[in-house]
Amino acid sequence: MLIIGPHLSIAGGFTKAGQEAVKINANTFQFFTRNPRGGKAKALDPEDVAGLRQIMAAHQFGDLLAHAPYTLNMCSATPKTREFARMVFKEDLLRLEELPCELYNFHPGSHTGQGVEQGISWITQILNEEMWPEQKATVVLETMSGKGTEIGRSFEELKMIIDQVALKDKMGVCLDTCHVYSGGYDVVGNLEGVLEDFERIIGLNYLKCLHLNDSMMPFNSNKDRHQKIGLGTLGINAFKQIVIHPQLKDLPFFLETPQEVAQDYQKEIELLRSF
Repeated sequence: MLIIGPHLSIAGGFTKAGQEAVKINANTFQFFTRNPRGGKAKALDPEDVAGLRQIMAAHQFGDLLAHAPYTLNMCSATPKTREFARMVFKEDLLRLEELPCELYNFHPGSHTGQGVEQGISWITQILNEEMWPEQKATVVLETMSGKGTEIGRSFEELKMIIDQVALKDKMGVCLDTCHVYSGGYDVVGNLEGVLEDFERIIGLNYLKCLHLNDSMMPFNSNKDRHQKIGLGTLGINAFKQIVIHPQLKDLPFFLETPQEVAQDYQKEIELLRSF
Protein backbone atom coordinates (compact mmCIF):
# COMPACT_ATOMS: atom_id res chain seq x y z
CA MET A 1 0.00 0.00 0.00
CA LEU A 2 1.12 3.55 -0.74
CA ILE A 3 2.69 5.12 2.35
CA ILE A 4 1.41 8.68 2.33
CA GLY A 5 0.48 11.39 4.79
CA PRO A 6 0.27 15.14 5.36
CA HIS A 7 2.12 17.62 7.49
CA LEU A 8 0.30 17.72 10.84
CA SER A 9 0.55 19.90 13.92
CA ILE A 10 1.61 18.18 17.14
CA ALA A 11 0.43 21.08 19.30
CA GLY A 12 -2.32 18.84 20.66
CA GLY A 13 -0.01 15.88 21.11
CA PHE A 14 1.28 12.98 19.04
CA THR A 15 -1.70 10.74 19.77
CA LYS A 16 -4.10 13.37 18.42
CA ALA A 17 -1.94 13.80 15.30
CA GLY A 18 -2.01 10.04 14.76
CA GLN A 19 -5.79 9.98 15.13
CA GLU A 20 -6.06 12.86 12.66
CA ALA A 21 -3.96 10.94 10.15
CA VAL A 22 -6.19 7.87 10.43
CA LYS A 23 -9.32 9.98 9.88
CA ILE A 24 -8.03 11.20 6.51
CA ASN A 25 -6.82 7.78 5.34
CA ALA A 26 -3.13 8.56 5.89
CA ASN A 27 -0.67 5.96 7.13
CA THR A 28 2.16 8.32 8.03
CA PHE A 29 2.67 12.03 8.68
CA GLN A 30 5.31 14.73 8.96
CA PHE A 31 5.62 17.12 11.90
CA PHE A 32 7.81 20.01 12.97
CA THR A 33 10.03 19.12 15.91
CA ARG A 34 9.24 22.56 17.38
CA ASN A 35 7.84 25.89 16.19
CA PRO A 36 8.98 26.24 12.54
CA ARG A 37 10.48 29.62 13.41
CA GLY A 38 12.51 28.12 16.25
CA GLY A 39 12.08 28.16 19.98
CA LYS A 40 12.00 25.57 22.72
CA ALA A 41 10.52 22.14 22.04
CA LYS A 42 7.62 20.96 24.18
CA ALA A 43 8.51 18.25 26.70
CA LEU A 44 7.55 14.73 25.61
CA ASP A 45 4.71 12.94 27.41
CA PRO A 46 5.42 9.17 27.60
CA GLU A 47 1.69 8.34 27.59
CA ASP A 48 1.15 10.51 24.53
CA VAL A 49 4.04 8.80 22.72
CA ALA A 50 2.68 5.38 23.72
CA GLY A 51 -0.70 6.32 22.26
CA LEU A 52 0.94 7.18 18.95
CA ARG A 53 2.80 3.86 18.92
CA GLN A 54 -0.50 2.00 19.38
CA ILE A 55 -2.12 3.88 16.50
CA MET A 56 0.84 3.25 14.21
CA ALA A 57 0.82 -0.47 14.96
CA ALA A 58 -2.94 -0.83 14.58
CA HIS A 59 -3.03 0.97 11.22
CA GLN A 60 0.26 -0.28 9.73
CA PHE A 61 1.91 3.12 9.53
CA GLY A 62 5.10 3.65 7.59
CA ASP A 63 7.99 5.82 8.79
CA LEU A 64 7.14 9.24 10.19
CA LEU A 65 9.18 12.27 9.17
CA ALA A 66 10.35 14.89 11.68
CA HIS A 67 11.09 18.26 10.09
CA ALA A 68 13.59 20.68 11.64
CA PRO A 69 12.53 24.34 12.04
CA TYR A 70 13.22 26.67 9.12
CA THR A 71 15.51 28.78 11.31
CA LEU A 72 18.05 25.94 11.51
CA ASN A 73 20.93 27.18 9.32
CA MET A 74 24.12 25.22 9.89
CA CYS A 75 26.04 27.12 7.19
CA SER A 76 25.33 30.72 8.19
CA ALA A 77 28.22 33.17 8.27
CA THR A 78 27.07 34.15 11.77
CA PRO A 79 28.55 31.94 14.56
CA LYS A 80 25.51 32.51 16.82
CA THR A 81 23.17 31.21 14.10
CA ARG A 82 25.35 28.13 13.56
CA GLU A 83 25.42 27.41 17.29
CA PHE A 84 21.63 27.69 17.48
CA ALA A 85 21.44 25.19 14.61
CA ARG A 86 23.82 22.85 16.44
CA MET A 87 21.75 23.04 19.63
CA VAL A 88 18.46 22.36 17.84
CA PHE A 89 19.93 19.54 15.77
CA LYS A 90 21.45 17.77 18.76
CA GLU A 91 18.35 18.23 20.91
CA ASP A 92 16.05 17.00 18.14
CA LEU A 93 18.09 13.85 17.53
CA LEU A 94 18.01 13.03 21.24
CA ARG A 95 14.21 13.55 21.36
CA LEU A 96 13.74 11.24 18.38
CA GLU A 97 15.31 8.43 20.38
CA GLU A 98 12.07 8.45 22.42
CA LEU A 99 9.69 8.74 19.46
CA PRO A 100 8.55 6.20 16.83
CA CYS A 101 10.18 8.30 14.10
CA GLU A 102 13.09 7.13 11.97
CA LEU A 103 13.63 10.14 9.67
CA TYR A 104 14.83 13.67 10.47
CA ASN A 105 14.64 16.18 7.61
CA PHE A 106 16.35 19.56 7.44
CA HIS A 107 17.08 22.23 4.85
CA PRO A 108 20.85 22.39 4.31
CA GLY A 109 20.64 26.17 4.73
CA SER A 110 21.99 29.32 3.09
CA HIS A 111 25.71 30.08 2.98
CA THR A 112 24.92 33.85 3.12
CA GLY A 113 27.70 34.82 0.71
CA GLN A 114 30.54 32.64 1.97
CA GLY A 115 30.33 30.27 -0.98
CA VAL A 116 29.10 26.69 -1.30
CA GLU A 117 32.32 24.99 -0.21
CA GLN A 118 32.60 26.97 3.03
CA GLY A 119 28.90 26.50 3.72
CA ILE A 120 29.16 22.75 3.27
CA SER A 121 32.21 22.70 5.52
CA TRP A 122 30.16 24.28 8.34
CA ILE A 123 27.29 21.82 7.79
CA THR A 124 29.46 18.73 7.85
CA GLN A 125 31.39 19.94 10.88
CA ILE A 126 28.17 20.01 12.90
CA LEU A 127 26.94 16.69 11.49
CA ASN A 128 30.20 14.95 12.27
CA GLU A 129 30.40 16.36 15.79
CA GLU A 130 26.78 15.76 16.82
CA MET A 131 25.78 12.48 15.14
CA TRP A 132 26.66 9.16 16.77
CA PRO A 133 26.84 5.57 15.46
CA GLU A 134 23.97 4.19 17.55
CA GLN A 135 21.47 6.98 16.82
CA LYS A 136 18.09 5.75 15.64
CA ALA A 137 17.15 8.46 13.17
CA THR A 138 18.45 8.82 9.64
CA VAL A 139 19.35 12.46 8.92
CA VAL A 140 17.74 13.50 5.64
CA LEU A 141 18.89 16.41 3.47
CA GLU A 142 16.08 18.10 1.55
CA THR A 143 16.50 19.07 -2.11
CA MET A 144 16.11 22.83 -2.49
CA SER A 145 14.82 25.16 -5.23
CA GLY A 146 18.01 27.25 -5.41
CA LYS A 147 16.77 30.66 -4.30
CA GLY A 148 19.40 33.08 -3.05
CA THR A 149 22.41 31.34 -1.51
CA GLU A 150 20.64 28.07 -0.67
CA ILE A 151 22.75 24.95 -0.53
CA GLY A 152 21.13 21.79 -1.89
CA ARG A 153 19.94 23.15 -5.22
CA SER A 154 21.80 20.38 -7.05
CA PHE A 155 22.42 16.69 -6.49
CA GLU A 156 26.13 17.48 -6.62
CA GLU A 157 25.87 19.77 -3.58
CA LEU A 158 24.01 17.13 -1.57
CA LYS A 159 26.64 14.57 -2.59
CA MET A 160 29.37 16.93 -1.35
CA ILE A 161 27.74 16.96 2.08
CA ILE A 162 27.29 13.18 2.26
CA ASP A 163 30.88 12.62 1.10
CA GLN A 164 32.20 14.64 4.05
CA VAL A 165 30.04 12.94 6.70
CA ALA A 166 31.66 10.03 8.52
CA LEU A 167 28.40 8.22 9.37
CA LYS A 168 27.13 7.82 5.82
CA ASP A 169 24.79 5.00 6.85
CA LYS A 170 22.88 7.57 8.92
CA MET A 171 22.42 9.97 5.98
CA GLY A 172 19.70 10.24 3.34
CA VAL A 173 17.88 12.60 0.98
CA CYS A 174 14.26 13.82 0.77
CA LEU A 175 13.32 14.72 -2.80
CA ASP A 176 10.84 17.61 -2.87
CA THR A 177 8.99 17.65 -6.20
CA CYS A 178 8.31 21.40 -6.15
CA HIS A 179 11.89 22.21 -5.22
CA VAL A 180 13.62 19.98 -7.77
CA TYR A 181 11.36 21.17 -10.59
CA SER A 182 12.07 24.79 -9.67
CA GLY A 183 15.74 23.85 -9.35
CA GLY A 184 15.98 22.61 -12.94
CA TYR A 185 15.25 18.87 -12.66
CA ASP A 186 12.42 18.01 -15.06
CA VAL A 187 10.37 15.48 -13.11
CA VAL A 188 7.45 16.30 -15.41
CA GLY A 189 8.98 15.56 -18.81
CA ASN A 190 11.95 13.39 -17.88
CA LEU A 191 11.44 11.60 -14.55
CA GLU A 192 13.61 8.68 -15.70
CA GLY A 193 16.47 11.03 -16.52
CA VAL A 194 16.21 12.76 -13.13
CA LEU A 195 16.34 9.42 -11.31
CA GLU A 196 19.28 8.30 -13.44
CA ASP A 197 21.11 11.50 -12.47
CA PHE A 198 20.28 10.90 -8.81
CA GLU A 199 21.58 7.33 -9.01
CA ARG A 200 24.76 8.38 -10.81
CA ILE A 201 25.57 11.33 -8.53
CA ILE A 202 24.22 10.35 -5.09
CA GLY A 203 22.84 6.81 -5.31
CA LEU A 204 19.17 5.86 -4.98
CA ASN A 205 20.01 3.95 -1.80
CA TYR A 206 20.21 7.40 -0.15
CA LEU A 207 16.69 8.41 -1.25
CA LYS A 208 14.57 7.88 1.88
CA CYS A 209 11.35 9.82 1.21
CA LEU A 210 9.63 12.39 -1.00
CA HIS A 211 7.75 15.63 -0.43
CA LEU A 212 4.87 15.67 -2.93
CA ASN A 213 4.13 19.29 -3.79
CA ASP A 214 2.89 20.92 -6.98
CA SER A 215 4.39 24.32 -7.81
CA MET A 216 3.03 27.78 -8.51
CA MET A 217 6.22 28.63 -10.39
CA PRO A 218 7.59 27.58 -13.80
CA PHE A 219 10.35 25.06 -14.42
CA ASN A 220 13.87 26.18 -13.44
CA SER A 221 12.54 29.33 -11.72
CA ASN A 222 14.55 28.75 -8.51
CA LYS A 223 11.47 29.86 -6.58
CA ASP A 224 9.80 27.86 -3.80
CA ARG A 225 6.00 28.24 -3.96
CA HIS A 226 4.02 25.10 -3.18
CA GLN A 227 0.66 24.39 -4.80
CA LYS A 228 -2.03 21.75 -4.34
CA ILE A 229 -1.59 18.52 -6.30
CA GLY A 230 -2.65 18.96 -9.93
CA LEU A 231 -3.24 22.72 -9.69
CA GLY A 232 0.30 23.83 -10.47
CA THR A 233 2.96 23.61 -13.14
CA LEU A 234 3.80 19.95 -12.49
CA GLY A 235 0.26 18.67 -13.12
CA ILE A 236 -1.59 15.47 -12.24
CA ASN A 237 0.24 13.13 -14.63
CA ALA A 238 3.63 13.92 -13.11
CA PHE A 239 2.43 12.76 -9.69
CA LYS A 240 0.87 9.63 -11.17
CA GLN A 241 4.22 8.69 -12.71
CA ILE A 242 6.03 9.38 -9.43
CA VAL A 243 3.81 7.33 -7.10
CA ILE A 244 3.69 4.30 -9.43
CA HIS A 245 7.39 4.37 -10.33
CA PRO A 246 9.04 1.08 -9.32
CA GLN A 247 11.99 2.87 -7.71
CA LEU A 248 9.78 5.26 -5.71
CA LYS A 249 6.43 3.59 -4.95
CA ASP A 250 7.57 1.91 -1.72
CA LEU A 251 9.06 5.07 -0.19
CA PRO A 252 7.03 7.26 2.20
CA PHE A 253 5.41 10.32 0.58
CA PHE A 254 4.63 13.50 2.52
CA LEU A 255 2.27 16.28 1.41
CA GLU A 256 3.20 19.89 2.14
CA THR A 257 0.54 21.40 -0.09
CA PRO A 258 -1.22 24.61 1.07
CA GLN A 259 -4.30 23.36 2.92
CA GLU A 260 -6.52 25.14 5.43
CA VAL A 261 -7.21 22.10 7.64
CA ALA A 262 -5.96 18.53 7.83
CA GLN A 263 -9.15 17.16 6.24
CA ASP A 264 -8.30 19.02 3.02
CA TYR A 265 -5.43 16.59 2.50
CA GLN A 266 -7.86 13.66 2.26
CA LYS A 267 -8.85 14.34 -1.35
CA GLU A 268 -5.19 14.46 -2.38
CA ILE A 269 -4.44 11.22 -0.55
CA GLU A 270 -7.40 9.49 -2.19
CA LEU A 271 -6.35 10.81 -5.61
CA LEU A 272 -2.79 9.59 -5.24
CA ARG A 273 -3.93 6.20 -3.91
CA SER A 274 -6.23 5.83 -6.95
CA PHE A 275 -3.19 5.65 -9.21
